[in-house]
Amino acid sequence: MSVTLVFGGARSGKSAYAERLAQASGKEVVYVATSRAGDGEMAARIGHHRERRPAEWQTVEEELALAQALRAACAPGRLVLVDCLTLWLSNLMFCDGRDYPEVGAVELPARFHEERAALLDLLDEGLPGDLVLVSNEVGMGIVPWGAISRSFADEAGRLNQAVAARAERAVLVAAGLPLVLKGPSC
Repeated sequence: MSVTLVFGGARSGKSAYAERLAQASGKEVVYVATSRAGDGEMAARIGHHRERRPAEWQTVEEELALAQALRAACAPGRLVLVDCLTLWLSNLMFCDGRDYPEVGAVELPARFHEERAALLDLLDEGLPGDLVLVSNEVGMGIVPWGAISRSFADEAGRLNQAVAARAERAVLVAAGLPLVLKGPSC
């Protein structure tokens, strides 16, 4: 298995870049979407992503059990594209419907820790085929005000670091331009 992490800020072009990688691979593509349409604005974003994808790509929608979805989707001769890790992380943080304090310690759900560990374990084990993981870089701005926002930024940064350490390739996308930080440039 070859793992590529594609990350960048909001509207940086990271998803479009990852989709170009998938298209250029010449392999069968499975697109794992982690987003949920919680409101009209998010539904519109999801619709835009769907319209952009080639019709022959298979789409799997999985909000929480990402490792399980990858285990089922990864296969020799196939490229699996996950968009995106930070939406998945957010889904896990709020999976049990709890309210978080504005100030003070944040205790994340047990499922958050279980699913995160399952993903990292799976990357350590390796799977057949190629895997492209899209994620947001949220650590380049100001420190968020509320406790849950700070926790999200911390956890997203930790996840990106852990995935990048396991990936053969890591690409930062800014203004639609890819900058290879690790691995081959093509």
